[in-house]
Amino acid sequence: MEWQHTTSTLPLDTHTFLWFVMGNPRITPKLRAQIEDNENFVSVVSVWEIAIKYGIG
Repeated sequence: MEWQHTTSTLPLDTHTFLWFVMGNPRITPKLRAQIEDNENFVSVVSVWEIAIKYGIG
């Protein structure tokens, strides 16, 4: 059976989002393609978490 790609909505947790935007190698090429080829969203809680971590330094 051949793999077929379908578009879907992917929730990205905080680490996955940050690793993706920073080009971290933890995001494999296959995962990067899946994130790039789909609609994604980041929870407002993730945005809050990033703001807190940034504020801490």
